[in-house]
Amino acid sequence: MSPADLAAFRRDGAIRLAGLMADRLAGLLELRAEGPGTRLTLHGLTAQLAPVIAAAQALIGDGARPVRAVLFDKTADDNWALAWHQDRTIVVKDRREVPGFGPWSRKQGLLHVAPPFDLLACMATLRIHIDPCGQDNAPLKVALGSHRIGPVPARDATALASAHPHLLCLAEPGDVWAYATPILHSSDRSAAPRRRRVLQVDYSADTLPGGLEFAEAEA
Repeated sequence: MSPADLAAFRRDGAIRLAGLMADRLAGLLELRAEGPGTRLTLHGLTAQLAPVIAAAQALIGDGARPVRAVLFDKTADDNWALAWHQDRTIVVKDRREVPGFGPWSRKQGLLHVAPPFDLLACMATLRIHIDPCGQDNAPLKVALGSHRIGPVPARDATALASAHPHLLCLAEPGDVWAYATPILHSSDRSAAPRRRRVLQVDYSADTLPGGLEFAEAEA
């Protein structure tokens, strides 16, 4: 990764890593999603994701490792929209009452908690595109620079996103989009629905306090 890429990531909060996974998609084609987003672990896939892990380490530090994975599979029958928002939760193994962590929730059997924002601000999210994603097929939209404005209440997300330039994350199969985890982002319904699979993996280089542990994706 070039110094220019790193500078753009820190400034804008999002960069395209064209073709990073182009020769490693075969093992991802068998992944299956249930509903808009399926939380999963990466059993047996960590070695295949080596280029993405290396990119995350270049962006946020050598200790970066996968801590949450979600598979999105948008089709004509499952065609949803997401309003402007920040990703504000992590997945942990067990509940422990630690100051600054909460509220708690359970999604698809996994325990989620909202951590202090400072932890989110040091994380990166990398999206591996399995299918083409053009302008009419609901690409992710990001508000450039919004990762630096701190926590955003849901009621204010749209207004604050409008104060930043927007970028459409267009992609070819094997492209990877990396963004700062707390960046404001959204997605429309697809105008011309075609299959659009994306494996999204969050990375952190931090250790959680008070006995909390990430429910890490395992090899």
